[in-house]
Order: sequence, then structure tokens, then C-alpha cells
Amino acid sequence: MSFYFKTSRLLVSRCNSIALQVPKNVRNIKRWVAPTLRELNKRSKNVSSNEEIQKRSTFIEWNYNSEVFAFGKRLQENFNLVTLQRAFVHSSFITQEENRQKQLGIENPEIMLQDNDSLITAGQRLLFDYVTAFLEHSLPKVPDEGIRAFTTYLTSISNLAVISKNLGTFDLILSDNIDDLTLANTLLALIGALHESSGDEKTYLFVRDFICTQLNQKDLYEIWEISSPFESLRSYCLQNKLAVPECRIIGETAKNTVLSAFHVGIYSKKILIGQGFGEDVETAIQTASIKALRKFYGISDNMRPFDFRIKLENKYSEKVKLNG
Repeated sequence: MSFYFKTSRLLVSRCNSIALQVPKNVRNIKRWVAPTLRELNKRSKNVSSNEEIQKRSTFIEWNYNSEVFAFGKRLQENFNLVTLQRAFVHSSFITQEENRQKQLGIENPEIMLQDNDSLITAGQRLLFDYVTAFLEHSLPKVPDEGIRAFTTYLTSISNLAVISKNLGTFDLILSDNIDDLTLANTLLALIGALHESSGDEKTYLFVRDFICTQLNQKDLYEIWEISSPFESLRSYCLQNKLAVPECRIIGETAKNTVLSAFHVGIYSKKILIGQGFGEDVETAIQTASIKALRKFYGISDNMRPFDFRIKLENKYSEKVKLNG
């Protein structure tokens, strides 16, 4: 009897040891964890959607002067502290404070603040000059139409607002309403304040590092869409004393069906300058014209990356003086 008892205990211990051996690649997470986390995430989204984002300035330990000083040091720029503080003050905030004091019974309210309107105007001019000069140097073959399209993209309100918010200006802005336009104007004011504090070289480096770099790894043709590619190609050939481009069908398949495809090449004096595909001949011609223009303008898919190490003193100083 004792033999069978000992054997049964040995079998039970071995079964328990086998059951407790969990493979190393198994996480062994309980089944209730995933649905619980999903439900908590769903509830948190429902709650947060109805709450406004609290600004950091509403916290008790907030020190505005210290935060403004730390902002300039985080950017590793030597701002004049008074000018930097003025860059965050919008005229709407001053108007709001004056109305609030009048409601409290103060007849002649005095706000010891100066708005950033002049800094915004100066920053807008400097931004346009530096971005245009950088693009003209980096893309010398692109016509003025393309330079304007790229400049418009880099200096757009939406792009500047994203950059401004990522730099951490949201909590420092003094305005009655903080939207994309306010964020973009704050960034322009910072550019004007930096120019007053540190001069042309530092201001250009700031624009180059934070704004011009937005073109990195971007498809330039998505930003600049040519309306009439073949007509633009014809104009380019005439201006550069090249033969008038001619279109030739290189190949076609599944003609007169929904799966038709045409291969068109564009020649200039019997030299193939571009080729493209399309569901009809017109589309293939437009595609081939776009590829030819991108090759002529130097913005093809295998173009050399932008050089973001160029300095102002040896490339742009004369250009900026002319635009200034």
C-alpha cells in the first residue's frame, strides 16, 4: 500500500512541476488585463474630451520670469530678457487687461507692457529673406514660381504654429486666445527679438535650423504642383535654346479596355528627356513632362539632400542686405 502511495505522490509532484514550467517566450498575462485596459482607455478619452487643457501658468509654483529666462537658455540663444518677454505679449492681452481694470473701476488703466507687433513685422521680413536666400542657393535651377511655392509652405501659418508649439511657447504666450495664428506670430516675434539681441548670423542660424529643415525628406513636387507640365517644359526648352519637345508612344497595352496603359517618351532633338506611364496618352504625356522638369530643375527623387550647414556670412549676407 505504501508503494502505491509513494508512486502517486511522485506522479503528482512531477505533474505540478510540468504545469509550473512556463516557456520563456510566453508573457503569461491574465485574460482580464487587455479588456480592462481598453475600457480604461475608452473612459479616459471620454473624460478628457470634455476638459480644456490647463496651461502650465495656472499652476501654483509657476514663475513667469524664470520660465522666460529658461526658454531662451533651452534654445541656446542670448536673448535680451526684456525683448524676449515682449515677444510673448500680444496686443489682445493688453486690451483684455485694460478692459478688466476698467470693470474694476479704474478710469485710466496703466499696463506696463509693450506688445510684440513691431517684432512680428520685423520677424516676418527676416524670415522671408532668409528662407528665400536659402532656397535660391540650395535649388539654383528651380524657377521663381517654385521658390515662391516652397517659401509659402515654410512660412505658412500652420507650419509656423507647429514649430512654435514644439518649441514650448504655448505656456508663455500672453493673449486672450491662443490659436494657430497666435502661435505663428509668436514665432515671428521671437525671430525679431533674436535679431535685436544677437544680430543677423544668429537669427539666420535659428531660421535655418528650425524652419528650413522642415523640407528635409519631403517630396518637393507635392509642395509645388505644376499646373501645365508640358507647356512648362516647352517654355523651359525655348528659354534654354533646346529643341521643341516632341511626344512619342513607346509602348501600349490593353488598348480600349479599362486596364489600358500607355508608355510615352518626350524627345528633344532625338534625345529622350523624359518618359512616363498613364491610363491614357494625355496622362502619360503629363507624367513624362513632370519627370523631365524635375530632372532639369534638380529636384528628382535621387537629388542631393539639402545642406543645412551653410552659414550666413559666406553665402547670404549680400542677398539679405539687398532684400533688407
